[in-house]
Amino acid sequence: MSSSTFPNRPTRRSVLLGSLGGAAALLLTACGGSSSSGASSTDGGQAVTSAQQQGPYQGDPLGRTFDKPAVTLTDTSGKPFDLVAGTRGKAMLLYFGYTHCPDVCPTTMGDIAVAVSKLPKDQQSKIDVVFVTTDPDRDTPAEIRTWLAAFNPTFIGLTGDIKTIIAAAKSVGVYVAAPVKGQEPVHGAQTLAFSPADDKAHVLYTSGTTTAVFEHDLPLLIKGVAA
Repeated sequence: MSSSTFPNRPTRRSVLLGSLGGAAALLLTACGGSSSSGASSTDGGQAVTSAQQQGPYQGDPLGRTFDKPAVTLTDTSGKPFDLVAGTRGKAMLLYFGYTHCPDVCPTTMGDIAVAVSKLPKDQQSKIDVVFVTTDPDRDTPAEIRTWLAAFNPTFIGLTGDIKTIIAAAKSVGVYVAAPVKGQEPVHGAQTLAFSPADDKAHVLYTSGTTTAVFEHDLPLLIKGVAA
């Protein structure tokens, strides 16, 4: 698999970091539709662009850190999965999306999968890639497992009640809306990177982040290098 598998890659956009109900107001997207900053900052949040990046990571540094969502969902084998306990002490990439997404979700998972595949085997075992569906009525555990297996069979897929998923996403500043019949689900398009050093998110990647950026940053993340 290569990043060229998904040709119509969305362009990288700035992301507005601020507070909205205690969370960051981040890039929103309806898969298959256009992206926009669908929320406003209420505390004068700063726009983070690649030109403003500092530090060792090529991803965007967060204006604040986020704890992992304190939630138990259902994995693709049908068993409860405590997100905090199940990934404790490991680097983690967290993404909210859905398997029927025609563009952003498969592009993101594909680019991450390529980057992970290029890590040494011992480092591959030190990172969890977690995909949480935003369309649980359509995304059965079996469908999520089949979809993720096309990228990397070790990726963790989770589902659950949509209200629980929305709350989990909100806790890390990701907007997820309950699906509306006849419309594409709307969800934040960013990937959050959690450090094994403190189990907190310090860096995010917007839609359109290239494989090269993930390849550069994942070894740093796995080692717990500070952002």
